[in-house]
Amino acid sequence: MTESCGQEQTRWEQTRWITTVIMSTALQDHEISTVLQRQQHRVRFSESVETGSVIFPLSGIAFILSDTQDLLRTAEEEFSKRIQKFINIHRNSFLVLSAALHGPEEWSAMFKIQRRFLGSNLRIIPVHNPAETVKLMLTMAKVTCKPQVDDTRCKIEMTKAQIIEKSPVWKMLQEYQSHHN
Repeated sequence: MTESCGQEQTRWEQTRWITTVIMSTALQDHEISTVLQRQQHRVRFSESVETGSVIFPLSGIAFILSDTQDLLRTAEEEFSKRIQKFINIHRNSFLVLSAALHGPEEWSAMFKIQRRFLGSNLRIIPVHNPAETVKLMLTMAKVTCKPQVDDTRCKIEMTKAQIIEKSPVWKMLQEYQSHHN
């Protein structure tokens, strides 16, 4: 990167982040698509993506939305096949489970899904409402999209270097090494 992290971050914050979102046509009248369009993201609807999916192609992440109550009413094998198909297509996949309240039934269903897909590339995220869902998806898409991902890596490297330099253990090791050389 030719610029320092600070300069890159300032330029990044000054521009409003707008991205392309591919959504299942089943979500065309959903509040989530309305919110994304109001924020002026380029929303494209497709019948060829899994029902309930929201894909951020520039970030390489995909979400499949499911209401926990619908999940509890759906046959487990049918739902599992749908999720398996989704994670086979999308490398960075997230199942977003929505419920106004995550009670014992909802947590039980979530743990069942986690056990079923343990070791896969599926991550499960509980949410409470569409506004929270949109905020979560946009945050994850933004931090995994260039140039933000490069800036985040740069900040992590700088932080690691500062932690190591200021670490009392590091100082002790340096003193130990200088005494024994």
